[in-house]
Amino acid sequence: MNIPADLRYAENHEWARLEPDGRVRMGISDYAQDALGDIVYVELPEVGRTVAAGEAFAEVESTKSVSDVYAPISGTVVEVNDELEEKPELVNQDPYGKGWFAILEPAAGATIDDLMDAAAYETFLEGQP
Repeated sequence: MNIPADLRYAENHEWARLEPDGRVRMGISDYAQDALGDIVYVELPEVGRTVAAGEAFAEVESTKSVSDVYAPISGTVVEVNDELEEKPELVNQDPYGKGWFAILEPAAGATIDDLMDAAAYETFLEGQP
């Protein structure tokens, strides 16, 4: 299981990376993409949408199920990975790289510091069924 140390993680298996400009890039974890199986469709949020931490704002469809993707922090969607519309398999192939979902402009006071670090996420996963 790949759990990069430079990312933060939510209990719903989203990851968040603080970009140099203060925005937050996010996607789903290696654990999540593996549990979902082959991803065949990704519905991305609209640019400009304001989301609250924990709010469902995207969706992935796999050969096994349809699952919501939740915002790891509160903010505004400023960019989405349009490449996923044509190549949803990128989420399976490179969940922390080319398989990212969206970039958020954090709301005032929103931070990724409230999310789990890699060690905490690994411990969290050990408790999963």
